[in-house]
Amino acid sequence: MANSTTKEKKAGGKRERLVAGAREVLYAQGVERTTLADIAEAADVPVGNVYYYFKTKDELVDAVVASHVDEVRGVLETLEVHRTPKARLKAFVRMLIEQAGLMASHGCPQGSLCSELDKREDGTNRQRSELLGAPIDWAERQFREMGRRDARDLAVALIASYQGIAVISNSFGDPDLVVREGKRLERWIDSLS
Repeated sequence: MANSTTKEKKAGGKRERLVAGAREVLYAQGVERTTLADIAEAADVPVGNVYYYFKTKDELVDAVVASHVDEVRGVLETLEVHRTPKARLKAFVRMLIEQAGLMASHGCPQGSLCSELDKREDGTNRQRSELLGAPIDWAERQFREMGRRDARDLAVALIASYQGIAVISNSFGDPDLVVREGKRLERWIDSLS
């Protein structure tokens, strides 16, 4: 019994490492340019072991998308510690500002993945929409709590601004663009109350 538990922990560890390695490599190289060998190397797992956990690269990409969705939801939950919706929205923007360097290097992890998966015709549309749908839904709830009847439009505008500045910052390799847009978004949120 103890041996199977140890085996399961090791097996689960490899699967988790593969998903983490895939997230890292897919973010840096993109889905199409990434091979299973690249992912195995990043995860420090023999390439033959990849097929034990994932029969195809698409299955691994699905696991990466699910991992991103879980992470986004978890991060949004941590923002609930702030007392007011305005404070939560501003904390969200500050969190994005903290990622300015990453965005300048590779863009937004979720937005980049959505854009790349859009070019594929393999049924990832529902998953892809969850990547950006979760923060839009969360922001809509915050704006609604602020008494805004245009909460959905404001939520889409907030996430669109973030995604747009991620693309622009990445294009110019300039993290300061994210910082400046973040400060503008904080002023915008203040103006809505």
